[in-house]
Amino acid sequence: MWAYEGIFYQIYPIGFCGAPTANDGKTVSRILKLKDWSSYLESLGISSILLNPIFESDNHGYDTRDYKKIDCRLGTNKDFAEVCKDLHTHNVKIVLDGVFNHVGRGFWAFKDVLEKKWDSPYKDWFCINFDGNSCYNDGFWYEGWEGHFELVKLNLANPAVVDYLLECVKGWIDEFDIDGLRLDVAYCLDRNFMKRLRSFCQELKPDFALIGEVLFGDYNQIVNDEMLHSCTNYECYKGIYSSFNSMNMFEIAHSLNRQYGPEQWCIYRGKHLMSFVDNHDVTRIASILTNKNHLPLTYGLLLGMPGVPCIYYGSEWGEEGVKAPDNDYALRPCFDAPKPNALTEQIKKMIHVRTGSNALCHGSYRNVVLTNHQLIFERKTDDERMLVAINASDTPFTAHNGELGGTMTDLLTGNEIQMNGQLEMPPYSVQYLK
Repeated sequence: MWAYEGIFYQIYPIGFCGAPTANDGKTVSRILKLKDWSSYLESLGISSILLNPIFESDNHGYDTRDYKKIDCRLGTNKDFAEVCKDLHTHNVKIVLDGVFNHVGRGFWAFKDVLEKKWDSPYKDWFCINFDGNSCYNDGFWYEGWEGHFELVKLNLANPAVVDYLLECVKGWIDEFDIDGLRLDVAYCLDRNFMKRLRSFCQELKPDFALIGEVLFGDYNQIVNDEMLHSCTNYECYKGIYSSFNSMNMFEIAHSLNRQYGPEQWCIYRGKHLMSFVDNHDVTRIASILTNKNHLPLTYGLLLGMPGVPCIYYGSEWGEEGVKAPDNDYALRPCFDAPKPNALTEQIKKMIHVRTGSNALCHGSYRNVVLTNHQLIFERKTDDERMLVAINASDTPFTAHNGELGGTMTDLLTGNEIQMNGQLEMPPYSVQYLK
């Protein structure tokens, strides 16, 4: 699976393109802006772009009106086909947001139910009770996603709904040549639907990637040979920023070992979960860290640990953004152009090392040195051994361990390091040692 060896770059298109937050019905080809970024993404070492919703919707994209039409605020299907072709030319694959748990109130089948009530042939596409009423006074009750009644839950146990959604996915592959899907709120989705989606997509495109949004629980339930290839690793997301803010590297080291370590009880060994330091739903890493010197270190950890790294647009140059209680607009801004800086260059080097290393992409995980402020872990395959060394302290540290022996090269600096049971770790440093 190509996704296990690549770097993802996540963009929230409605915000990124500067589109109105509510659908104004005007067609403007804003999505073409992505073509201006394709060379930048290629130079950064990005292998796939992960796009949040792009299909016609009421407001934020997760309230879909039409799965077969690009949102008019972003442009036309022809515009997006042009963008996909351009990204592929720059060796960047395309993964779209598959919002299959719910639709917006403007979705054509739900509008038919609003009009015809129980006489609508689409009434069984949703979870409806005609003995009740909704907060919109529709004359019937329906299930919304987690109490949000602008998001109408689809009945994925209905074969007609599943057939329709699979037809849409086939259309996206045929028209845009997409390479995968991120399944929104995958923890809510019907398991049989995910199995059907996996086999359907695999027949159309054998290396089609399926990645689920999961916040909690046992990821093995949906990341397996029958369902999804990967899912979001929120446990390690929290562990990364929290370890630096509390100066307690034991937290992230515990999570990584619990998930990927050598002991028999470790739970996700051999799996590739999607790792990240921020995304479109959470406060940006530059805003949540209490010490800005830790910013490059969080990426050093992200790109050195097991998983599929995903970078959120703008965060690679340290953009800030705080999640508001009632909206996420601050997290989803519009940038005129990329603004690379010294942090971006550091991340670019780390990406280069990551994608060129079998051990970092596929290797085992083992903690070697662990203190409150320092972490050294080993990534290893049959043909390669790497050490990832992070010093979160503002002072130098000398790590002592019998496994720190021989001559190794820091792939980020090119320096050779002779180790005799110890490693010098500069303040606020990341080292990728081979």
